[in-house]
Amino acid sequence: MPYDTINILLIEDEDPHAELIQRAFEDQDTRVHIRRVKSLAEARAQLLRQEPSLIIADWRLPDGESMELLPNRQDPLATPIILMTSYGNERIAVEALKSGALDYVVKSPESMLDMPHLAERAIEQWAARAERMRMQKALLESEAQFRLLAENASDMISRLTTDGCMLYVSPACNTILGYTPEEMTGRICFDLIHEKDRRMLKILFKGEANDVTKTIAHRAMHKNGQYIWLESSARAIHDRQSDEIIEIQASSRDITERKNAEEALQLAHQSLQDAYERTIEGWVRALDLRDRETEGHTQRVTELTLKVAGKLGFTDEELAHIKRGALLHDMGKMAIPDDILQKPGPLSEAEWEKMRRHPIYAYEMLSPISYLHPALEIPFYHHERWDGSGYPRGLKGEEIPLAARLFAIVDVWDALCSDRPYRKKLPRREVVEYIREKSGTLFEPKLVDVFLSVIEIESDK
Repeated sequence: MPYDTINILLIEDEDPHAELIQRAFEDQDTRVHIRRVKSLAEARAQLLRQEPSLIIADWRLPDGESMELLPNRQDPLATPIILMTSYGNERIAVEALKSGALDYVVKSPESMLDMPHLAERAIEQWAARAERMRMQKALLESEAQFRLLAENASDMISRLTTDGCMLYVSPACNTILGYTPEEMTGRICFDLIHEKDRRMLKILFKGEANDVTKTIAHRAMHKNGQYIWLESSARAIHDRQSDEIIEIQASSRDITERKNAEEALQLAHQSLQDAYERTIEGWVRALDLRDRETEGHTQRVTELTLKVAGKLGFTDEELAHIKRGALLHDMGKMAIPDDILQKPGPLSEAEWEKMRRHPIYAYEMLSPISYLHPALEIPFYHHERWDGSGYPRGLKGEEIPLAARLFAIVDVWDALCSDRPYRKKLPRREVVEYIREKSGTLFEPKLVDVFLSVIEIESDK
């Protein structure tokens, strides 16, 4: 690390974790001084006494979440922070990094012993970011002083009335829009703006009684008849006595290439997303072809799971993961021998022992694919039961992920309502009674109520 002494504030309420991290630094770097606290209150008090070089904080503390210490991008030069958590959560990780954390670490003996390396990297990133922000600030100050005065600026500088009439346009308009300053002066700028962007620009021209510069991206027509993308920064100039807006000063640059690149990236991302979804559909189809006795089961449980999940307040992103998990819930059965999977009668205990491993097989198959990590809750946990009698881990109650608790009900419902090689489907009334009977033992009672309310609606259609 590029400092004589590194002062680290460690915020960790778990003694074993704190000791492991402290030992890791003692073994690797004698220049590091660690002060440990156990709560947000102690951390704030310590920060008032001394500003550390780095903060390493457990995400969840007895008196709150350490994300409260993040700068939230308001102060990019604030003390760098590494957040730790006992379990991975993609949404929290993204939120933490967007809010200013330099790293997000899932606790494990390996990651905590590797903390000196993570700390060194975080401090180096912070130093680089701080220098970059200083340079950007200096550049912005320089541009603010000279941009509107520089006739040779590459950006198009303009002065306009609040009605959009162009009072002055710099020579850069010729390069950007193909018009000479003389052709632009006196024209109404809105006539050149794409109709879909016009309203947004007019709102900007209304202005406010302050010195705020607003920046927007919009399309403007080139002299050749083609639309290009401009990024325009505009500021309202006010009369000192009446405070009324007397004109708008703006600076515009051509960002067409950037917009085209962004669009190409979005299309590539969507294409990749579509490829993932088609791959999942192909896996499901392969399983259906192998186990024709349950063909159609996967699609039915997926559709019903999404209907019930829609009543529980899941976000669109979470519903997408639930859909993938439901589609892949029986993926582990690809590793089950045909003589067990397609047996026309009841399975023996030895055969059941092999069958009960299919959630583990699913996890082993799918976990190397990072894209599917948020969807693994259903394939891995959908045979866990509310009272702890399920498998593969024997979890109980809310230890079982919510999506898996919900899917467990849907999966049993569809199985009992469908013909299987060893039995005929049960009447709908008997299946409803069975689900109610197992509420509180196999299934979460609240979810049973929600599920049955959806089933009743479906039966009325």
